[in-house]
Amino acid sequence: MSQHSQVGGQDELITAQPLYTPIKRRSFFMYAGATAGATALVLAGCSKDDTNNNMPATGTVSLGSGDVGVLNYAYALEQLEAAFYAQVVKTPASDFMPNELAYFTQVAAHEAIHRDFFKAAINRDAPGKAIPGLTPNFTSITFSSRASVLGTAKAFEDLGVAAYNGAGKLIKTAAYLVIAGQIVSVEARHAAYVRDLLDSTGKSFAGDDQVDPTTGLDKAMMPTDVIAVAQTYVMEKLDASTVGK
Repeated sequence: MSQHSQVGGQDELITAQPLYTPIKRRSFFMYAGATAGATALVLAGCSKDDTNNNMPATGTVSLGSGDVGVLNYAYALEQLEAAFYAQVVKTPASDFMPNELAYFTQVAAHEAIHRDFFKAAINRDAPGKAIPGLTPNFTSITFSSRASVLGTAKAFEDLGVAAYNGAGKLIKTAAYLVIAGQIVSVEARHAAYVRDLLDSTGKSFAGDDQVDPTTGLDKAMMPTDVIAVAQTYVMEKLDASTVGK
């Protein structure tokens, strides 16, 4: 059954709706209040030349430029992760091991808070420049299968960590860099745990495919490369060509 086309009644899949679904206001401000200087975010790195051009006539969603572009980039990825984990919790795999559903429920909450944080930050500091709610395409994922869910979670978390690492140098506003550093550390915790679930030997949590064994540094990817991978799971066409520029 399609993960993006089923609609109607109580059986409507959460993934048939836009990725953005608000969490409780209190939960967002609890998170925002815990981020030290991040509550004083200002868009100093965004020039007046940035225009509200997120949805041109072609139907392509432009993530934008400057710090707005970086925030929209993170917002798009967090929308994707939040939608994925929400679906995992809504229709848990029948062969999940004990406590795995509880873990994914916790991660779903983390990702929803991250998503809502970016949306609120953009709407406050650059009104009208947030990208729209995106529509997921999860047809390649078998949510009833633990192996499929864990494999996708690993891919999403590794991609997310690499995305934040690569985008750090593009951020002009120090306060944004602070919050990005806090969020990527959470994403890295998710990635390590999922890798351990897939490999009980303990050799995978910081595998050489993600952490360079000579430098000890995690993998970094640029926005256009990350979006090329993420595009498989999003119905709208995303354009990251001007992110950070």
